Amino acid sequence: MGPYSILIYLSIAIILSYLFDIIARATKIPSVLMLLLTGIAIKQAVDYSGAAVVLPQVTLQLLGIVGLIMIVLEESFNLKVNPEKGPLIRRAFIAAAVMLLVQALAIGWLLQLYLGMPFQTCLLNAVPLAVISSAVAIPSVAGLGGEKQEFIVYESTFSDILGIMFFNFVAQDNFAQGISVLTFGRDLISIVLVSVLSTVILAFLLDRIRLHVKFFLILAFLILIYSLAKKLHLSSLLVVLVFGLTVSNAELFLRGPVRRWLRLERLQEELHQLQSITAESAFLIRTFFFLLFGFSITLSNVLDIRLLLQGALIVAVLTVIRYFYLRYVSRSSLVPEVFIAPKGLITILLFYSIPQKHLIGEVSENILFVVILLTGVLMLIGLQLPSKEPAQIGEYRCSFRATRFL
Repeated sequence: MGPYSILIYLSIAIILSYLFDIIARATKIPSVLMLLLTGIAIKQAVDYSGAAVVLPQVTLQLLGIVGLIMIVLEESFNLKVNPEKGPLIRRAFIAAAVMLLVQALAIGWLLQLYLGMPFQTCLLNAVPLAVISSAVAIPSVAGLGGEKQEFIVYESTFSDILGIMFFNFVAQDNFAQGISVLTFGRDLISIVLVSVLSTVILAFLLDRIRLHVKFFLILAFLILIYSLAKKLHLSSLLVVLVFGLTVSNAELFLRGPVRRWLRLERLQEELHQLQSITAESAFLIRTFFFLLFGFSITLSNVLDIRLLLQGALIVAVLTVIRYFYLRYVSRSSLVPEVFIAPKGLITILLFYSIPQKHLIGEVSENILFVVILLTGVLMLIGLQLPSKEPAQIGEYRCSFRATRFL
């Protein structure tokens, strides 16, 4: 295939993704689902033509990592924090933490019951299935607006961060021993310190660099810090969230001596351009990631009845737990929140991070795809239903300062 043919196909893919976004806004059909199905259709066409196309796994991993960074950064730029949003942030954090833990334990127990393997192995394979993918949820709820959209954005972002932390905790060799708690606490303190320090440095660079080309330099530094922290098995997505929230709410967070080093007016001007570049980059990377993931799926394997039933059982357990939490614990709105817990990019990345000794043959890319597809269909259904504001969330309407929480 010549270079011009490749450019033609890449251009068509971007145009299709843009059209899918337009269709998604009009029909509330998640654009991610359309990208996945398009990837599958391309794979079928390639197989029918007899051509042999090998997709290296590292390609998906690279696109997924950078895409996750860009999507979380893009949305964190759009979140404005004030004391009135304290109850909402707390409610989203508690929901993400409780449901992640309960769902992972439930799926892990089911896997152990079905496979008879060590619980650590089963739980490690269950965690990716319990994490809500912010890369899928955030773009899909762009049309909701108001508190519902903000809740889902915060919940899915917290779920990503907590999911990575929980995954790293379970993956420890000394899991379920007392020393593992100390190790986890040390890592948590470390990533908080790294987040604060890197945010100050990146904000200073954003304000001070005068060269014409500087925004991709800032993003390169952010990806470098993220990757180095990840190599140390830290929950480095927190670095991205803290940087985005701090820069977009500079008046609230940048205080004391830091305020003398930065000019907030200049920082806000630079932020608008960085937001635009981040949004464009997130769109581009998300397009090719989900197209290639759909392309990597073998349709004949996915259509296996046994595999479909296993995926449906996992999704049913996840949905029932989510319903009971929202209905009886948080006493919040059910529509569309109970339906919006998609799996996607973070699920795939965590699955690829499972150590070889803990891999389970039955939990493969195919069952991941089934779970991703079914949760995407549930999200589609939820977005089509008329939503209502929660009738009772008075227990969260208390005096709470967001600055203390963050």
